[in-house]
Amino acid sequence: MTTLLMNRNAKIKASTGEKRPVTVGSVLTYIGLLFWAFVSIFPVYWMLTFSLKNNAEIYGENVIGLPRYWLFSNYENAMRVGNISRYFVNSTLVAGSTIIIVLIAAFMATYAMTRLVWKGRKMMNKFFMLGLTIPIHASVVPIYIILARLQWLDTYGAIIIPYSAFSLSMGILICNGFMSDIPYDLDEAAFLDGCGVWGIFFRVITPLMMPAVATVGIYTFLQCWNELMFANVFIKSPEIRTLPVGIQALCGQYTTEWGPIGAALSIATIPTLLVYVFLSKRIQDSFIAGAVKG
Repeated sequence: MTTLLMNRNAKIKASTGEKRPVTVGSVLTYIGLLFWAFVSIFPVYWMLTFSLKNNAEIYGENVIGLPRYWLFSNYENAMRVGNISRYFVNSTLVAGSTIIIVLIAAFMATYAMTRLVWKGRKMMNKFFMLGLTIPIHASVVPIYIILARLQWLDTYGAIIIPYSAFSLSMGILICNGFMSDIPYDLDEAAFLDGCGVWGIFFRVITPLMMPAVATVGIYTFLQCWNELMFANVFIKSPEIRTLPVGIQALCGQYTTEWGPIGAALSIATIPTLLVYVFLSKRIQDSFIAGAVKG
């Protein structure tokens, strides 16, 4: 009875627009959140201002403040001299190809292991999940030997295939969460209407898995966009370098203009920030999909 009266009073206060009293705890909470927001945003601010300064300001004259001279020419130098535009296209091509391969393979593998009945499907699912336990950089040497024997070194495939392989396990894990929420009654109804295995997959399952497309795509993009080790070891030709390797090459042996490097870092970071700002909720939803069932 007391609980009902408290709930009723809370609803009355909410309907009448009565403000809640400000407490010390709420003030401290907001202060902590503001501090955390500052800590999170400051690196982005520093990078953007860093990209518009000269070496003198970067090295100590004006480390944190706004640029005294806004050197937008740093971006021009990064694009023209540093060939960042070419590296950006290469990274986009590699990331796009990897996303397509992972989506197709993850969808089909998940469909086979969750909707079809065959001996060993659970064991196969566990085998794929083992991929989550293997650090990507721990396999540089064996992958290098394999690519060398296949004569794939210094090609786009030298990084697209390993990126796809190491992103597949997480893609299957995410698709498992989404596909387990699709009722099996839909499969049976489609089968009675004359659909076969492929018909059910393309006409029933795939349209309902569109939210998983965004989630797997985002995760795969974040995995391969900023990866440096594989791209640096397996790629040597400047024509097919990706952004991380291209930015690393901007550092000179004796002297370095850090402004254009900051501009290149900004160009490489902006797509990741846009993906995080607008689509991060998809990633959060993927990890709870299928965890709670009614």
